Amino acid sequence: MTTDETQRDPRTMHREDPLPAQQQDEQPGLTAPTSPTPDHGEDSWIGHGRLTDRKTLITGGDSGIGRAVALAFAREGADIAFVHLPEEAEDAEETTRLVREAGRTCAAYAADITDEARAVEVVRRAVDDLGGLDVLILNAAYQRQREGIDTVPTDEVRRVFDTNLLAHVVITREAVPHLKPGSSIITTTSIQAVGPKPPLFDYAMTKAAQIAFTEALALELGEKGIRVNAVAPGPIWTPLIPATGFPDDAVEEFGQDTPLGRPGQPAELAGAYVYLASDEASYVSGSVIPVTGGKGF
Repeated sequence: MTTDETQRDPRTMHREDPLPAQQQDEQPGLTAPTSPTPDHGEDSWIGHGRLTDRKTLITGGDSGIGRAVALAFAREGADIAFVHLPEEAEDAEETTRLVREAGRTCAAYAADITDEARAVEVVRRAVDDLGGLDVLILNAAYQRQREGIDTVPTDEVRRVFDTNLLAHVVITREAVPHLKPGSSIITTTSIQAVGPKPPLFDYAMTKAAQIAFTEALALELGEKGIRVNAVAPGPIWTPLIPATGFPDDAVEEFGQDTPLGRPGQPAELAGAYVYLASDEASYVSGSVIPVTGGKGF
């Protein structure tokens, strides 16, 4: 078999040119009305037993990046628990189906983790349902387009901070006592952490803070044999994008400004998480892996 038959041009993989204009009125965005349907690796991810029996908790695991990670981890042999908002029940059912189809345990919890008591309960239930915890993936996020600093509502900024930061602190605080040497924590940060855009300034603030959180935890928990890393996505096509409030032309041109000329798909991120959770990354901690289509990080 020749190289031309085994390699694919990354500029043309997954390409939809252009994306259709679309809006979803409220977050969380849902998969069904998102066009084209994001690729989570349903037809492409082949497992190789790299995460056999790793007990994994994912926040925001129902759709987009979270679903792609849940699917890849399950096909690599991991058991999965994930949390989602009640409004995302339909997406959560599909993620659960995909994990169980891979022959692994799956537990899904409908909960708003900005409620501290609910966040604490999620970790307790995951430990009980999975019989322990080996991997924690902090992926839940909220973002909205802002018209300007002079009009931004305080309650909206608070929701971004509560979802993207405070909930992660609570979940991690509750999870760490259950993690043993060899366990790992992986945060989903963003290219916005280093290249913030004004319409997403509050979201970008939380993503920069997540990098500091990751680096500080890596220093603290390394002595316990727990690795802490992050993945920094660039423009990835998920239900979050049409639900952010971007104008139609921004949705249509989403990801076109990358060197590869297109947005990424959730499936294209999954490998970074699998690597960081696996023994192949045994000397990797305090690191951020950018998956950005060539945009600088």
